[in-house]
Amino acid sequence: MKRTHLPLNGLRVLDAAARHLSFTRAADELAVTPAAVGQQIRALEDMLGVVMFRRTPKGLELTDEASAGLDALRSGFLQFEEAVRAMQSGQSSHKLTVAAPRDFTQKWLNERLAGFSADNPETSFALVAADNEIDFTEANLDVAIRLGDGPGEHEGAMLGDTVFVKIAAPGNGAGHKIDWPGCPISEGEETLMRVADGGLAIEAAANGFGHAWVPKMLVQRDLAAGRVEIIGEDSVSSRGYWLMAPTPQWRQKKVKALVAALVSA
Repeated sequence: MKRTHLPLNGLRVLDAAARHLSFTRAADELAVTPAAVGQQIRALEDMLGVVMFRRTPKGLELTDEASAGLDALRSGFLQFEEAVRAMQSGQSSHKLTVAAPRDFTQKWLNERLAGFSADNPETSFALVAADNEIDFTEANLDVAIRLGDGPGEHEGAMLGDTVFVKIAAPGNGAGHKIDWPGCPISEGEETLMRVADGGLAIEAAANGFGHAWVPKMLVQRDLAAGRVEIIGEDSVSSRGYWLMAPTPQWRQKKVKALVAALVSA
């Protein structure tokens, strides 16, 4: 059903002017000029073909036509406020649905989410395993993380840096290359093993299968534990881990808080 166009600004001005029976006091409430109030009322009268106010020696008076619609008008504004609160309740919910590659979740994200949760104990998480093909509508996601050159068509912020390091088991030497999809470093070396992601490449390297180029931010715990060591110099790539979301999700308060926490981690 086609809905009638409602002149909401004019109706809001009418409500204020009717309560105060004064364009000046209505203007003070609405933070506009009395002339702007008068202009809105005249435009509303022209549109509806109804006179709203009469000027009398005692001041403004509402016409019978204007009085007849005021109760319904004010009830409608109350329902608008309830509708806005209902829409905002989703933003104020304490559940965040996050899509991220499995290796990134295991090696980096879980620890940071635990820190965020400690500061925000009311927050719960739903984590979704995802590759670079992310459909925000299908999974009802709040945010997603992917390894790439940028956030694409979405809003986004890069997490960490784009440094890749060459790793192998301690004392094992470089050995053969362990390859994985998305690795931007190509050396033209013989590949002994190909695995599904950077996390599995770290595990393969730690178990002595050869060397792997992986994001430095993913391998920090394994380096600290002595499971692997860095061989040679770092390499800076154009690819990094991007936290991203469509603009409506990105504007949510709960998403803004998460973004701030992860970017500063």
